[in-house]
Amino acid sequence: MTASALPYDGVHVVADLYGAQSLDDLKYIDTTLRLAAAAAGATVLDVHLHSFGTGLGVTGVALLAESHISIHGWPEHGYAAVDIFICGRNHDAGAALAAIVARLAATQTGTTYLKRGYSAHTPGSACA
Repeated sequence: MTASALPYDGVHVVADLYGAQSLDDLKYIDTTLRLAAAAAGATVLDVHLHSFGTGLGVTGVALLAESHISIHGWPEHGYAAVDIFICGRNHDAGAALAAIVARLAATQTGTTYLKRGYSAHTPGSACA
């Protein structure tokens, strides 16, 4: 491995949020994604969202220098699917998820954490 190809670590969080609120509010979701990125210590490059109409869900992604945070909401069910991929040991995907859960007032979550990166499956590697 060359110096220009040093290993990196990342975390990919896949979460199901239940009892979530404000899933049809485009501006609220935009702010939520930006606050989640800030909580993770990540850099927002752009946010792209789409509203399916009044009372219907919002889908979108915050493109980060460190990867992405995405959401797809079904307000009629109080359900949101959230995907957070953050590269680098100095960034906190868990803090991003906590910010989203708090903002959307989710009453229940199901969460899977995956290690990602060149060293993700190497003995002794860390992912934070």
